[in-house]
Amino acid sequence: MYTLASEKKLAVIASLLEGSSVRSTERMTGVHRDTICRLLVETGENCAALLDSHIRNVHVKYIQADEIWTYVGKKDKHLRVDDPPEYGN
Repeated sequence: MYTLASEKKLAVIASLLEGSSVRSTERMTGVHRDTICRLLVETGENCAALLDSHIRNVHVKYIQADEIWTYVGKKDKHLRVDDPPEYGN
């Protein structure tokens, strides 16, 4: 089994952080998309473990989150009368 070099891992993660898709990152770095997805999951788990171990007892008054626009099931203009209520914008 081949282990990805640290420099290549950094290039993959940097590309994803810049907003590139997995397939675009695959083309730019030459790393297979399955490997990219495994690295993404591993990195996310490591980040969660780091935050869980270091961030404790934080009392906040306000939380700001960026708005994410997405579609559930389909766009509103394609909804049908019998579609579930959670479908749409």
